[in-house]
Amino acid sequence: MKKTHALLIATAAFTLGFGINNAAVSNIATQKIAVVDVPTVVSNSAQIKALKNNHKAELENLQKWLNNAQADVNNQLTQESREKLLKQYQEQFNNKKAEMVKKHQEQIQMIDKNISTTIATEAVEKGYDLVLTKDVVLYGGKDITVDIQKKVK
Repeated sequence: MKKTHALLIATAAFTLGFGINNAAVSNIATQKIAVVDVPTVVSNSAQIKALKNNHKAELENLQKWLNNAQADVNNQLTQESREKLLKQYQEQFNNKKAEMVKKHQEQIQMIDKNISTTIATEAVEKGYDLVLTKDVVLYGGKDITVDIQKKVK
């Protein structure tokens, strides 16, 4: 009796598990899936190109500032005045660098948010249930990279 009862429970559990698995697989099969090549979208983004150019200009300005600071330090007559001025310039440099890094990171985050929002909006508009990055998908899914590139500014 106990063996029959245990066999009945095992059979019911197997049947239930198999049914749930089939339901999950059939649900996945009916989903509309898209893929996006995010690195391509990012690298072709006008925002990223502008950010790179702006960052390059900021680095050039910082280099000019450093050259002027070094010349100023070298023009000091005493070792004591050189060390004092060098310390001041180092502090200013660290502040400028930290501010530049912070600003750059904030801009990157804004661009990332813009791209993510664009992808989400496109997914809703086109009725996609799931959007994956192209690098994690071996096969399948509708590639919407070009559509996203057109909408990302």
